[in-house]
Amino acid sequence: MKAWLFAGQGAQRAGMGEALFDRFPAYETAADRILGESVRALCLDDPDGRLNRTRWTQPALYVVNALACAAALAEGPAPDVLAGHSLGEYNALLAAGCFDFETGLRIVCRRGELMGEADGGAMLAVVGLAPDAVRALLDRGGATDVDLANLNTATQVVVSGPAASVKAVRAAVRQTPGARCVPLATSGAFHSRHMRPVQERFAAFLATVDVRPPRIPVIANVTGRPYPADGVTDLLAWQMTAPVRWHETLRELVRRGVAEVREFGPRSMLRPMWDSVRAEAQPGTVSRGVPEAVPVRGPATAPEPETAGDPAAARLGSAEFRRDHGVHYAYLAGSMFRGVSSVELVARLGRAGLRGYFGAGGLGLATVEKALTELARTPGLGGRYGVNLLHDLAHPGAEDALTDLLLRHDVRHVEAAAFTAVAPALVRFRFTGAHRAADGTPVAVRTLVAKCSRPEVAAHFMAPPAEELLRRLVAEHALTPAEADAARGLPVAQDICVEGDSAGHTDGGVSLALVPTTAALAERQTAAHGYARRLRVGACGGLGTPEAVAAAFVLGADFVVTGSVNQCSPQAGTSDAVKDLLASLDVQDTAYAPAGDLFELGSRVQVVRKGTLFVARANKLYQLYRGHSGLDDLDAATRTWLERDCLRAPLDQVWQRTRAHYRDTGRAHEVERAERDPRHLMALLFKSYFARTNRAAQDGDPAERANYQVHCGPAAGAFNRCVAGTALEPWRERHVERIAELLMTGAARVLDERLAAYAGPVSHL
Repeated sequence: MKAWLFAGQGAQRAGMGEALFDRFPAYETAADRILGESVRALCLDDPDGRLNRTRWTQPALYVVNALACAAALAEGPAPDVLAGHSLGEYNALLAAGCFDFETGLRIVCRRGELMGEADGGAMLAVVGLAPDAVRALLDRGGATDVDLANLNTATQVVVSGPAASVKAVRAAVRQTPGARCVPLATSGAFHSRHMRPVQERFAAFLATVDVRPPRIPVIANVTGRPYPADGVTDLLAWQMTAPVRWHETLRELVRRGVAEVREFGPRSMLRPMWDSVRAEAQPGTVSRGVPEAVPVRGPATAPEPETAGDPAAARLGSAEFRRDHGVHYAYLAGSMFRGVSSVELVARLGRAGLRGYFGAGGLGLATVEKALTELARTPGLGGRYGVNLLHDLAHPGAEDALTDLLLRHDVRHVEAAAFTAVAPALVRFRFTGAHRAADGTPVAVRTLVAKCSRPEVAAHFMAPPAEELLRRLVAEHALTPAEADAARGLPVAQDICVEGDSAGHTDGGVSLALVPTTAALAERQTAAHGYARRLRVGACGGLGTPEAVAAAFVLGADFVVTGSVNQCSPQAGTSDAVKDLLASLDVQDTAYAPAGDLFELGSRVQVVRKGTLFVARANKLYQLYRGHSGLDDLDAATRTWLERDCLRAPLDQVWQRTRAHYRDTGRAHEVERAERDPRHLMALLFKSYFARTNRAAQDGDPAERANYQVHCGPAAGAFNRCVAGTALEPWRERHVERIAELLMTGAARVLDERLAAYAGPVSHL
């Protein structure tokens, strides 16, 4: 495969394009009209030194790159794939047919004008350090307002921020052995959070431009993956504040099988980077048919959040966790069943520099795909969102189908729940795209947070995948040999979330015992497997107050995951009636009931007890199932109760609906078994109650209020007490990012107060 690469700002020089203007007079005429002066004179003579001013550099370079591309297209066939560095991406999109020459020049002119207005910023190229090392250097120096702007190669990074801060970074780099730095001639902090005002103005301009889908795959700076068929302007706007992931872009070209590149630009700047990445490539990294237009908007690893959050709260938990997940707090919002953790909830958290997981459990693939597409089209997320992958004993193939969907949409972050063993689907998700760095270190590009309530289950996720499983996945072409090789040196999940007593499915675990036990296990497993990076342990369940969150960190948690408190937010995908009910709860207003999906096994879920009869009715259904061999064994009074209060229809009618549902969802074998086994028929009939009560609650059906099934733990009641009399008492004010902020900043304050209170007595010991 062949790729064309287009250079960006910095490649300009006086005299550029001299041999091209006479070949394409129509381009020159159009450019003169749009610029209001001679583009030839600007490029060849550089009057007043304007060629190095952003306002003029960008359109001039765009024109010259476009002329060179037109000449190349006149000489031979188009390439298989395109990419451009920063400004050069506009030429790549031009070559891909997203817009015509004049439209592209108008966009670039506006971009140059806006970026040229930025002042007070600076950029510095750091050579000889990996991105993680540069980030660590910034952290040590307290340069919290400096961002990684260009990730050019494994050892070439450009940082961007206020001029004074960048100057301090420059001094620190000069004192670092093996590193050197080069200041860039810019007046703005490009590709950083400081360009946010410019980004908003540019996005408004882009909204007026008609852009077509790429005819040739274009690898996006923001994601390191191909541009989607739609939403091109979203990524162009986000490029203003997100880092240029050029190293990842070049790795994607290698992965797709590119063997030859052609660089367009007045100076050769991109070829050396390509050569360095080619040298890193390991055998077996060629693409296995990666889709040419994966609908993503976020980068493989999320950019640094736009706001750093409260400094004290940002120090809680693991700094490495925050960097890996691109969040400003060691805090996640866990998934909630059937999309209760909605697209809106996840997107709002992502824009606030946090991460939530979309609740894919219980939803059909078409619904999940619609949600993924919507998330991918949402600007400002920077890849800062994840999806739940829920183990389903009744549908063993469902997790494989969902994994296919997640990989097709290039989702990078998954929360795995209810798994008692490491499933092939999880290994396939986690290690697709895994590779070894130039120094041989294994690297995974996807994160997996595994929720576990038992140490023996956690141990499976802390280990590398079983060798037999890796061989099978390679034989099935589900992983490449290179991906499997990297997997042998990595845990299935870098992050284990200890699940204490919580909403929904629960083992009733006690976090006070589970968290320190699992944290100690993680330390032993890190040493036993010789991992370069330590396994991390988080805590979830019962986290409804700052004190509870503080306790989790004291127990040794590297991060926390909330659940029930987010269900009572404007963004949660459930009814206002349920939110009204949740906002009225106290800590004692939840109870345990049978789980509908695992009804026959007697598994339990924790649900709201107050204001609903679901708990009593669900428990009675399970007692009837345990004590009878079929519906014919039930007495007349019980049958009447079932039809009137629970199932709301004659038993025969309910069975016909249930029977049709199982057949329509590809589970005819369940119907066949039920028609042979009266007790199984009774179980399927009773399980229809659980499905209906869950939907009724989400829909807010007033006729079914007594049957609402609402998964919830006591954390919701604790949170209600915490915010009583404050601005967050009304649930319509409980936006998910405000909940996170209250819990994390409150936890930091609690810890400071407790330490201060004990400082006196301790100092005298």
